Amino acid sequence: MNLENYEVGYNIPAKIGTKLKDIQTPCLIVDYDIFENNIHKMKNFILNNNVKLRPHAKMHKSINVAEYQINFGGAHGICCQKVSEAEVFARGGIKNILVTNQITDQLKINRLTSISQNNVNIGCCVDNEDNIVNINNSAEEKNTSIDIYIEFDCGANRCGVQSFEEIEKLILLINSLDFVNFIGFQAYNGSIQHIEDFEIRKREVHITCNKIKELKKHFEQFSPFITGVGTGCFDLEVSENVYDEIQVGSYAFMDAHYSSLKHNEKINNTNYFENSLFVLSSVMSVALDKHAIVDAGLKSIAVDSGLPKTLMKDIKYIKCSDEHGIIYDPKNSFKINDKLFLVPGHCDPTCNLHNWYVILKDGKVKDLWPVSARGYSY
Repeated sequence: MNLENYEVGYNIPAKIGTKLKDIQTPCLIVDYDIFENNIHKMKNFILNNNVKLRPHAKMHKSINVAEYQINFGGAHGICCQKVSEAEVFARGGIKNILVTNQITDQLKINRLTSISQNNVNIGCCVDNEDNIVNINNSAEEKNTSIDIYIEFDCGANRCGVQSFEEIEKLILLINSLDFVNFIGFQAYNGSIQHIEDFEIRKREVHITCNKIKELKKHFEQFSPFITGVGTGCFDLEVSENVYDEIQVGSYAFMDAHYSSLKHNEKINNTNYFENSLFVLSSVMSVALDKHAIVDAGLKSIAVDSGLPKTLMKDIKYIKCSDEHGIIYDPKNSFKINDKLFLVPGHCDPTCNLHNWYVILKDGKVKDLWPVSARGYSY
């Protein structure tokens, strides 16, 4: 991306070649080497386990990250959560997109089918008959077709159908129409991804996957494709041999909560991932004894999954307001303008608070990547 006419501070937090100390804060930092390693680890995992990879782009909202996952990370497409996200990625050149959500508003349906007109393979989830008919009719008007995944409620108690009788009605309806294609089932249980105890998480994964196995067996005559899986349980879910495709998202960046999950020590730890995403902050005050105040608060870092972590022993982020973060610094080690790396508790909403990723390598800015779909939630 040509940043020649961009002004540091007003448009961007840094320019290529900028040293760490001169980056404007608060901003998102991606450690390029760790990011690259995470991408390659997941690529090796899918190759070793014979599953397809469709990373969830709602996490990073970046065309650059999606391109990297496809070009170097073994992904054959991406997931989005909203039509507007899909529009951004399609216009950015991504050709295989699954919206893992119900698209029910007629205007949104029309926007979805318009994406398909532009040589993009686009799909979405459904859980009711009227929605299927409306998608088909819109696709017919545009002389295109949409891939349909019936969402199976496998434990999240959110969207999706549980009754096999209802599911069969939906399959038969899809197969009776000319402009929608039944692909298979969306089967994602987000409620188990953040269970901290390994044995409990393993048990819940087994319960979830047994439901999906019953589903797959019941509808085997339709050869359904099963997609789902999240970063918190990806290894356990894949080991159940029920998924054809995984939708992991956070693995590329990670966050403090995912990094806190306990894993079985016997499992090869090379399967797991390191934090490559940080919010870089600067110390703006040391007036309070044993404390430092940084410029990253609620408007720069999401705290729905807990306060951010630091990489320094005994240094803790203990409180935040809109534009301030309070750091416990028992040895008064910070000086004004010192930089502090913060690991967000939840990467997805943190990324959506920023316009740019500052890609850092060897202490300097390697590149800047736009958060392309920031704010695209409609």
